[in-house]
Amino acid sequence: MQIIHSPVRAMVYSLQKEVKVKVLYFFAALWCVASWGCQKTDETVKPVEYTGPASETYDVETIYSDSAKTKLKMSAPLQQDMQNGDVLYPKGMHITFYEEGKPTSTVSAKYGKYDKAKDQYFVRNDVVVRNTVKNEQLNTEELYWDRRKRNIYTDKFVRITSADEVATGHGLTSNEDFSNYTIKNFTGSFKIKE
Repeated sequence: MQIIHSPVRAMVYSLQKEVKVKVLYFFAALWCVASWGCQKTDETVKPVEYTGPASETYDVETIYSDSAKTKLKMSAPLQQDMQNGDVLYPKGMHITFYEEGKPTSTVSAKYGKYDKAKDQYFVRNDVVVRNTVKNEQLNTEELYWDRRKRNIYTDKFVRITSADEVATGHGLTSNEDFSNYTIKNFTGSFKIKE
């Protein structure tokens, strides 16, 4: 018996074989993708928490008063209120203290921060405290103002300049208007000649 292959039948057979191979490849690829997507991974994606400021205010001026009398005035070019209640002054701040309605001292710095949990201000970078009543000036790089205790302190190098004397040391404690202070580790003083 002789088998005669027709060209049409050979072409149909070839197409069927090609379709079967493509279907087989399709299901193999689908199985790979499905098994890859279902694999367990030890890495879990953690949500990213925003830690930046909740709000920003420009050219801020805040006045604290007691019994309708101004106690202090604070100004800053930028105030950033953080989500935890802290307040940052990244472009610096200036504070003026008042007694009986008259300014008695000022504090200025290139950076400031209010720590809500401690109820404390912190200033750094070119800190200058001026007592206008005594005509004295304190220069340091870092200073804390504790509002509860109503005092100012630092452990950094300090330089206090008055009309006729310059005193230096490491560390200082003072009342908040800088009218009464103590230098912790006094390193020396010298008289200024006119």
